[in-house]
Amino acid sequence: MDNFISIEDKLNERIKELTCLYKVSSLIRNDNFKSTKSLLKQISVSVRKAIRFPEEAFVEIKIGDCSVIAGEKIEDAIFLISAIKSFKKIKGAITVGYARQKFSENTFLNEEKLLLKKVASEIGDFLERNEINEKEEIAKRQIERAGRLTILGEITAGIAHELNTPLANILGFTELLKERYKEDKVGREDLEKVINSAIYSREVVKKLMFFSCEMPQQMASININATIDESISLLKPNFKKKNIHLNVLYSSDQINLKVDKIQLTQVIFNLVINAIYFSPVNGKINIIVDEQPNVVQIEISDEGKGIESINSENIFNPFFSSKPVGEGSGLGLSVVHGIIKSHKGTIIHKPNVPKGTTFVVCFPKN
Repeated sequence: MDNFISIEDKLNERIKELTCLYKVSSLIRNDNFKSTKSLLKQISVSVRKAIRFPEEAFVEIKIGDCSVIAGEKIEDAIFLISAIKSFKKIKGAITVGYARQKFSENTFLNEEKLLLKKVASEIGDFLERNEINEKEEIAKRQIERAGRLTILGEITAGIAHELNTPLANILGFTELLKERYKEDKVGREDLEKVINSAIYSREVVKKLMFFSCEMPQQMASININATIDESISLLKPNFKKKNIHLNVLYSSDQINLKVDKIQLTQVIFNLVINAIYFSPVNGKINIIVDEQPNVVQIEISDEGKGIESINSENIFNPFFSSKPVGEGSGLGLSVVHGIIKSHKGTIIHKPNVPKGTTFVVCFPKN
């Protein structure tokens, strides 16, 4: 098609381009970041209207898996294309095309090339702001969660201290009563039940103190490979019961780390017993221990149903459990969190691909 364009036509084209830029800027400025695809669709329609021959053109905007088209896409086409970048990384592209049989590459005006670059830049700015907003929201939730955990730690520490004295009294006086009921078999059996219940309650208190980091630690440099192997060996019957295959991988034969050995054992034991519980029969559990320059990272992955998003922020809270009533105290992961926190480490969870959950624990080496 002839590329000749009159002064009047040029003026009309500039008006169309300026109108398009204003429209795109308005759409992005007023967007609530909830429907990216809808926004891109409106932008593509606006860009198509600004092109010299809108009825003959198509406009495609593609960002990742999201793709929108204004007009009918033509496979055998000549086109303009401009990359969409966010934080200097290419995230997608905006394309304008005509049928090759009717148009030549000279059909595109230089001003249209500049328009496309400007629109791509506007979309890139939108993606950057969107990403910043998402990161700020995540950071806000993490700060709020950290605050809740701190408060919970203080509350549970207070509860634990308050319960220790009466539990000690119950155990002490019940032992004295047993001496008085030497000849009363039924009475002694009842008192033994009281003692066992008090001991169980004392263990719950210990777990609360682990969560609140109130338990004294005995830190020593150990080969954690051996400690992890010992922890896993205690669970052999559990693996056998569900016929679960275990794969353990160490980055080196000896990984030394300064930790409380008993508490590390408790961390591994709790995370693995959870993985076993949620794993299907004949499932697989992977444990990867990787020594890095500044941290030792432990990954424990299962093939269970995964953690529902609604529970994601609560799983480390005391007494929270996704297990049926009676099958868990809800203290396992809170204890793990408390121990890792007291070692200045971190614990996160993420989906295991294609299914299940992966817990990632990092202990600092210094």
